[in-house]
Amino acid sequence: MNQRLGFIGIGLMGKPMTLRLLAAGFSVAVWNRTPGKLTELIAAGAQACDTVGQLVSQSDVLLLCLSDTAAVESVVREQILAAGSAGKLLIDLSSIDPETTRSLAAELAQHCGMDWVDAPVSGGTAGAEQGTLAIMAGGNPGPVAVAGQVLKPLYGRFTHMGPLGSGQMTKICNQMIVGCNLLVIAEMMALARAAGVDAEKIPQALIGGFADSKPLQITGSEMARDQFEPVKWKVKTLLKDLSMATRQAAAQGQAVPMSALAAQLMQQHGGRGFLDHDPATLIKLYRQD
Repeated sequence: MNQRLGFIGIGLMGKPMTLRLLAAGFSVAVWNRTPGKLTELIAAGAQACDTVGQLVSQSDVLLLCLSDTAAVESVVREQILAAGSAGKLLIDLSSIDPETTRSLAAELAQHCGMDWVDAPVSGGTAGAEQGTLAIMAGGNPGPVAVAGQVLKPLYGRFTHMGPLGSGQMTKICNQMIVGCNLLVIAEMMALARAAGVDAEKIPQALIGGFADSKPLQITGSEMARDQFEPVKWKVKTLLKDLSMATRQAAAQGQAVPMSALAAQLMQQHGGRGFLDHDPATLIKLYRQD
C-alpha cells in the first residue's frame, strides 16, 4: 500500500479497476483524455491530474488501460518518456501488439530507467468490478512480482507467462478462443430460435457440459433475450485482437483459419455500424427476423 499509483485510461475497464484499488487503500492519481469520466473516482478518493506528466511525477507505479496500440504508443512516447524516472514501474493492462510492447519497453528503459510489465486482463467489466480478472503478465521476474502485489485487488488469477510481450501474446490467444466462441454461440442461438427451440433455456441446459463457457452463460443469454444494453465491451475490441492474431500468425508462419474467419465476420458486423456495440449483437449477423 506504500506504492503511489497513477492510472491512465478511465474507460469501461479502467473505472471499476481504479475503484477497487482505491477501496483496497491505495493512493491513486488519475488522468483521462475526457476529464468528465473522473467524477466518480474523485468522489471515491482519487486525485485528478491535469496532465500525464503531473501524474507520472507523483506516482511510483503507472497503470495504463488504453484502447489500442496507437493509444499506448502516443501516451508513452509523447508524455511518459519525458516525465519518467528510474525506479518507477509501468504496468500496461491494455491489449496491444507484442512487438510494440517490447519496443516501447526498451525505449522507456533506455531513456529513463523505468521497468515495464505487460499485464493484459480477461474477464470483462464483471471481472473488473468483482476483482476476479485473469491477468497474464510478461516481463522480468522482479517487476512482475511487484505487479502481482499491486494488482491483487483486481484478479482471481495472475500468471507470469514469460519475458516482455508474453502477456500480450497470451491475451491474443485468449481472444482467439473468445472471438470464435462468441460467433458460434451467435449462429447457434439464431438456429435454435429458427427451429422453434426456447433459446433462453439453452445456457441453463448446457451448464456443466462440454459446450458450457462464460461467454455462453453471459452473452448467450443476452442474445436469446435481445438484450444489448448496457455495453460491457465492444465489437471493435474483439476485432482489434483478432486482427492482431492473424498478423502474429503470419509472422510465425502459422495457419489460423478459424480466427481469420472470425476476424472477417467481426469486420463485417462492425461495418454495419456495430463497432461500438456489445458483442451480444453478433446474433444479428445470423437472424432472419
